[in-house]
Amino acid sequence: MSLTKITLIIISIITMVSASFAVDYPIVDTGQEECYNASVSIESPSPGDPFYGQDAQFDGNTPSYTISGDSLTVYDNVTGLTWIRSPDLDGDGDIDADDKLTWTEVQDYPDVLNTAGFGGYNDWRVPTIKELYSLIKFNGQDISGYSGSLDLIQPFIDDEVFDYAYGDTVSGERPIDSQYASSNVYNEYTIPGVAKLFGVNFADGRIKGYDTAMPMGDKTFTFIAVRGNPLYGINDFYDNGDGTIDDSATSLMWQKGHSPDSLSWEDALEYAETLSVGGYDDWRLPNAKELQSIVDYTRSPGTSGAAIDPIFECASITNEAGAVDYPWFWTSTTHAIVYGGSSAAYVTFGRASGWMQLPGRTYYSYIDIHGAGAQRSDPKSGSYLDYYLGSDSLGNPVYGHGPQGDIIRVYNYARCVRDIGSVGIESRSSLPEDMDIQAYPNPFNSAVTISLSAGVGASKARPGQIGVEILDVSGRMVADLPVPNCDLGNSQFVPTPVIWSPEESIGSGVYFVKVANGNTSVSKKLIYLK
Repeated sequence: MSLTKITLIIISIITMVSASFAVDYPIVDTGQEECYNASVSIESPSPGDPFYGQDAQFDGNTPSYTISGDSLTVYDNVTGLTWIRSPDLDGDGDIDADDKLTWTEVQDYPDVLNTAGFGGYNDWRVPTIKELYSLIKFNGQDISGYSGSLDLIQPFIDDEVFDYAYGDTVSGERPIDSQYASSNVYNEYTIPGVAKLFGVNFADGRIKGYDTAMPMGDKTFTFIAVRGNPLYGINDFYDNGDGTIDDSATSLMWQKGHSPDSLSWEDALEYAETLSVGGYDDWRLPNAKELQSIVDYTRSPGTSGAAIDPIFECASITNEAGAVDYPWFWTSTTHAIVYGGSSAAYVTFGRASGWMQLPGRTYYSYIDIHGAGAQRSDPKSGSYLDYYLGSDSLGNPVYGHGPQGDIIRVYNYARCVRDIGSVGIESRSSLPEDMDIQAYPNPFNSAVTISLSAGVGASKARPGQIGVEILDVSGRMVADLPVPNCDLGNSQFVPTPVIWSPEESIGSGVYFVKVANGNTSVSKKLIYLK
């Protein structure tokens, strides 16, 4: 008999939400307006036609910004986030290598802004990778391998709103060196003792984990700070028990499972169009920003498994080095280059690996070069055999692309999505009777009483089987609270209410109580006002 647990997932956020949104984590549309086949732009396909169901055929939350009167900040009208408008940190009127920061300097820089009251605010922070990725626009063109003029090239960020510049070639950088820093550090090491920081590159339209130390010294990053909406990027999953999972934070419903096999991009679009799960037949392949929204950046293959909440199913695979790993998943978003659209974006829920020729070696080594949770791109058609690099240490041929030998697969998995509107989890009529939870008072300032419906394990549970775990955002348990059971007779036991009184070290903020019962779970938001 499985153990039923209540999990209090603690997300410590000091700043409270000052604006009201239909959902806490609205996904901003990618801005992709053109449709593509396997190589070039095409007229919008009709249902049933090849390549139907791609990004440009579905409208999302249109990007919308308001520039402050002093031109220092930008308010995102969709997400409720406020951004520093320019990464010109030294204020000399241009964006160059002198404006970039090491990872240590990135962590310290919000204090500089807050002390100065930059833009009239004192609550600036380093953006999470999900906050930073909200700014990406896929009407941009990847400049990888391009050596022509950049004057007419569109970056992957709205450069009419935000000040932007490609890499500082005068200082020896490449044009593609436009990696913006986030607060998310990968929890595995490629190089012993060297942290890998996730960032968004608005020059090539990718998320990668970047080693914070390089052979020539510490890596530097472009940086813009953020403030507001501390709930952005926090999912609120609910297993409907019918092969679907709701995320009330984004108002998206997800396929709990995925395609049984890896597919070409064209076949992945068709898979989504013909999918019927949970009584719904309006599934689609998610765009890049939608799929990235369900990455769990606290997880990795070497520590806890696929980089996704375990509420989802995620099959294991054997990777190119013969190790247990997890798939990459297609998005409906074409990853355009200057010359066309022959690649599509994917998100890695397993290792984002590459074959690299390390210094002093004549062979190639398989390395998790960019980390689980990266967003890269694969050819829509063809074969990985077209990308021969050399041999590994055993003389076996290896295949990859780019300066870090990114693995090419061509065939990736598909996990589909559909819209569910803006109905919150509390008002969902389909909530099972045996999976209800109440918390009162809420907001609270010293203690909150958490009650479960009588049906939560009542007919099967025995005394001592139900427990409360309090976890921090990294998944570390900080408290274990017993839940007494009330005997109703006839071998039925009901969990009695539990009271959570946060310790003094726990700060004010937004928290979530999550109740899990087998394959079904429900969560509820708590607000702690210390």
